[in-house]
Order: sequence, then structure tokens, then C-alpha cells
Amino acid sequence: MQVVVLAGGFGTRLRPWTYEIPKPILPMLDKTLLEHVVEVVPSDKVDEVVVAGGYKIDDIEAYFKEADVSYDVRIVRETEPLGTGGALGNCRDVVSGQFVCLNGDIISSLDMQVGLDLHQKNRGIGTLALWEVQDPTPFGIVGLDDDQRITQFKEKPAPQEVFSNLINAGSYVFEDDIFDYIPLGRSSLEREVFPVLAEERKLNGFSFDGYFIDAGTPKSWSLGVEASIAHERWKGGKRIDSNWHADDSVNIHGDSKVENSMLSTGASITSAQLSKCSLLNNVQVGSNSKLNETLIGRNSTIGKNCTLDSVVVDHDSIVPDNTVLSCAQWPLIE
Repeated sequence: MQVVVLAGGFGTRLRPWTYEIPKPILPMLDKTLLEHVVEVVPSDKVDEVVVAGGYKIDDIEAYFKEADVSYDVRIVRETEPLGTGGALGNCRDVVSGQFVCLNGDIISSLDMQVGLDLHQKNRGIGTLALWEVQDPTPFGIVGLDDDQRITQFKEKPAPQEVFSNLINAGSYVFEDDIFDYIPLGRSSLEREVFPVLAEERKLNGFSFDGYFIDAGTPKSWSLGVEASIAHERWKGGKRIDSNWHADDSVNIHGDSKVENSMLSTGASITSAQLSKCSLLNNVQVGSNSKLNETLIGRNSTIGKNCTLDSVVVDHDSIVPDNTVLSCAQWPLIE
């Protein structure tokens, strides 16, 4: 089976990391984000992953030529932003039969086998994974009948338009008939395709429990790391307390308090407090610093007495002593 991953964004909210590394191959523990995304499909079902994207696509292609994964990776290039519908439609010449389609940011507990089974039972053109939320207005909402067929689809409804708390979770089973509904050029699955298919009763839906994280911001990336540690989503390394250690070169000194964090090779933390942080290789954190939901690029040093909250630190950086930052990038943008 083919799996299409929609990866057309620029990763702007994770800059400066994504200036150098495109988001699909950012490391989350010892796998790339894309590998985590694809894991929702049973591994014995995946023959080829088709990456639909345009930003630093050569880097993605080069990475997977050398990567140890159990499937082939094919790149379908966007020369301009096409939206979710256009990005999928751009794959029509290389995708055939039944396939899975996944948004490229999602870390979740989804088991797509459930979707494949429902699709086999109900037929139709598509089957959507669904997630229940308190406030569905920022999302696409779905009306579902007793047979798990979708009766309505509304993208980003106004409060008075809400008819359901089930939202589109960005993970689908499709037949290749879906391409008949996608126009050439830029289009939106959520605004142009799904409402039509729902009206024609050609979509199914199923909800799942556990966790559902759109890992596109420092905060949500950190939640994705926390969930991946809790559910042991790594190939190597080990969990110590609530943290993932890449290997024995990780050093936590003194009275440091570190929790729910990703600690890559060569990480060194001296009498500091870290919560839900991601440290790439050879990161040093100075004494009395407090870091929360902060991403630190490789070969970087955080000085003493720093307070960083939801900050993305570039590779090969030095953050001076006594720096206080929140919701920012380092180096600071003038």
C-alpha cells in the first residue's frame, strides 16, 4: 500500500531549525517526524511513502536514500503552494488503488488498521480519522450517522454553525476515485472536496482515543516528544525517569531537575531545570538555567541563569548568561 504524506509547508513556526532542516526530517528522538507520522499505518501494509512537498525537497530525498526504513520513499514536488487538495491531486500520476493519506505534522495514537477495516466494511471513496474536542471552531467538523457514514463536513465553523465536536484528524483512507473530485491546481480537501463527498455519502468516519498532536509549534513539538517518550516510540536509546537518553554520553550534573525531555548524544546539563525540552547533539546547559518547551539545536550552549520558555535555538549558537526569552527564536530576529 502507498502512503501519501502532505508536507507542503515551510515549517515557519519551528524556525530557525527549519532554515536548515525541512520539518519532515527533523529528529524527534531517534526518528524523523515523517517516520513518526507514518507509524500509524501497520508497517506490513506500507510499501511506499509518497512525500508531497516543495520546501527543501532535495534534502528529504537525500535523507531517505540513506535512511534505514522498511519502505521506499518517492518525492512529488510542488513548484508552488497547492493547498491540501492540490498537493494530493499533484500525486494522481503516481498513486493508484486504495491508499492512506496523512498530514505531515501529526503525532497521534491512531491505529489506521481500524480505518482500513471500516473502509472495507462501508466502502465509499474515503474514511476519515476523527478526534473529539471541546471547541471545534478552529477545525473541520464532521457529522456522523449510526453507520459511521459522514453526513456533513464544515471547515472552521462559526460558533453558531457547530453541529459536532468531532474534528478531522488529518488522516485518511482513500480510493483513487478521490482524484476525480480534486481540480487541477490549488485547492482544499477540507473546503472543496470533503463537503461534496459528505453530501454524496461517500465518506466514513471513526474516532479514536489517546493523544493527537499537531507538532508544528515549539509547544506542540514538545508535547509530541513527551508522548513519544511515554509510549516508547524510538528505535534506540533508553528512557530514564521521564526522559529519553540517546546513549550513555548524556550527563545530568548536580541538582538538575529534568523531565519529559529529549536528550541527544553529548547533552550536558549542569544544575539546571528542564521541562519538555528537545536537545540535539552536543548541547550544553549552564547552571541555574530554567528551560521549558524549548528546542536547542546541535552544538549549542545555553549560559548560566537563563530563562527560556517556548524558544527555538539555532544550531551552533551561544545564548549568553542571564538571557530571558519567551515565545522567541535565537538568534533574535532584528
